[in-house]
Amino acid sequence: MDQEDQQPKLFSEMRDGYQKVTLGLDIGTTKVIAIIGAIEHPDKPMKILGIGQSVSEGLNRGVVVNINKTVNTIKAAIREAEIQAGLKVNEVVCGIAGDHISVEPNHGIVTISNPNHEIKRDDIGRVILDARKMAIKPDRKILHVLPQDYIIDGQDGITDPIGMSGVRLEANVQIITGMETAIQNIVQSVNLAGYRVKNIVLEPLASARAVLSEDEKEVGVALIDIGGGTTDLAIFHDHVMRFTSVIGIAGKMVTDDIRKVIGIVSNEAERIKREYGCAYEKVIRNNYVFQIPGIGGGEPKEIKKSDLCGIIQDRMREIFEITGQEILNSGMASKLGAGVVITGGTTLLEGSEQLASDVYGIPVRIGNPYSSNFEGMNKQIENPLYSTAIGLTLYGIYDDMFKEQKVDLDNKYYENDIMQNVVVDEPEDIKQAEKNTKILKPTKPSKPVKAPKPQKEEGEAMGQKIIDKLGKVFEKL
Repeated sequence: MDQEDQQPKLFSEMRDGYQKVTLGLDIGTTKVIAIIGAIEHPDKPMKILGIGQSVSEGLNRGVVVNINKTVNTIKAAIREAEIQAGLKVNEVVCGIAGDHISVEPNHGIVTISNPNHEIKRDDIGRVILDARKMAIKPDRKILHVLPQDYIIDGQDGITDPIGMSGVRLEANVQIITGMETAIQNIVQSVNLAGYRVKNIVLEPLASARAVLSEDEKEVGVALIDIGGGTTDLAIFHDHVMRFTSVIGIAGKMVTDDIRKVIGIVSNEAERIKREYGCAYEKVIRNNYVFQIPGIGGGEPKEIKKSDLCGIIQDRMREIFEITGQEILNSGMASKLGAGVVITGGTTLLEGSEQLASDVYGIPVRIGNPYSSNFEGMNKQIENPLYSTAIGLTLYGIYDDMFKEQKVDLDNKYYENDIMQNVVVDEPEDIKQAEKNTKILKPTKPSKPVKAPKPQKEEGEAMGQKIIDKLGKVFEKL
C-alpha cells in the first residue's frame, strides 16, 4: 500500500454515513486534548472516533505565551486523534479560559410590531442583538451573550417568551468577553498548525455540557473545573448559567508546591503527585513510604504518603475555599439544590471529593462526562480529564445541527459569532505567516464586574506560607 493511501482522508471524503464530524480542542496550560466526534442523526448519541493528547508547553494560566510551542502541541494532539479515527479534519471548536475573561450584565429592549403582537423567534433574536450593543473596550471581544430572563410589558421572570403576546420585549443578559489578543493568539496557533477555528467556547460552558444533567442545571448547581493553570467556576439555575469566574490557582501550583518543598524537578513532582498523591489525609488507609530518586546521582529520598498529602491538601483546600467565597459573592449560594460538581484532571487526586465536601458543607460529586451523551471508548473517556474536550465536541456537533434546524438548545437563543471578528491566515499562507508571526502582547485586562479575582501575588503568598509550613517536615531528608 502506498504511503499516500495510509494518510487519513478528509472527513468530506470519508463520512461513512455520518451527518456531521467535528473536533473539540482543549488547549490547556499542562495538556492539549483533541477529540473527534461524529453523529449519524440528531436523535442518536455522538460517537467518539479518536482521542489525542500532548503535553502543553506554550501556555501559562490559560493564555498563549509561546506560539511555536503551542503550535507543536496542537499538531501532535490532533494528529494522534486523526490517526486513531482514520480520517482528517480541517476545522476545530476551541475552548478558552484564563483570568482575562470578564462577565458583565446588560439589557435589551424591542417592540413587537406584528399585528397580533405574538412573540416569535425573530423577536428573541432582535432583543438579544440589541443587548449586544454594549460599549466595551477596544481590546476586548464578545465571546457569548447568555440570556438570563425576559420581560414582557413589565412582567419579569419569563424564561421562554415565544408564543406569548406583548408590545414590548426586554431581555436581561450576561455578556462574556475576553482579551482580543488572547483570542487572536489561540486562533493563530491553531491556524499555523494547519486547521481553521470554527468556533471558540468558554470552557466552563463546555464542561457543563459534558458533565451536568438538565435536572442539576434546573435546581441549581455549581461546577468547578480544576485544570492545570486555572480553576473555572460556573453556577447554573433554571437551566441558565447565572455566574462564572476564573481563578488563577490550579493543579500546576500543586505540582510546584511539591517541587519546592521536597526539592525535586517538576517532572518528578508531577509523577509522584499522580502516582502517590492524595488530597485529604482522612482517606489514607495505608500510610506507606515510597522512594524518589536523588538529584544528580544523590541519595534517594523516602517520603511518607501522609507527608505528600499534607502538601497537596493545603493547596487544594485553598482552591476550594476561594471558589467557595466566589459562590458566596455570586449571591447564588442558597440556590444550589444539586450541590457542587468538581471536574478536571486535578480532581483525580484521591480524596478530592471528600475534601471539597468538607469545605463547602454541601453534597459534592466528581463530574465525569455522561456516557449517555456519546458512545465509543466509554471506559477511556469517562474521566474528568476529558470533560472540557468532550463538551467542546458536543458543542460542535449539536449546536450547529440545532441552528440548522432553527431550534434553540436548552431553550436559549445562543449566538457566538466571535470568529467573524477574528482575522485568521488562510491555510496556504501558513508557512509565510509562521515566519512573520509574533506573539501578541495583551494589555492589562479590565476588571470583571461579578466578583474580585484573586491576584497572582495572593496565590504566591499563600503558596509560600504552605511551603514554609510543610518544609520543616523534610528538613531531615
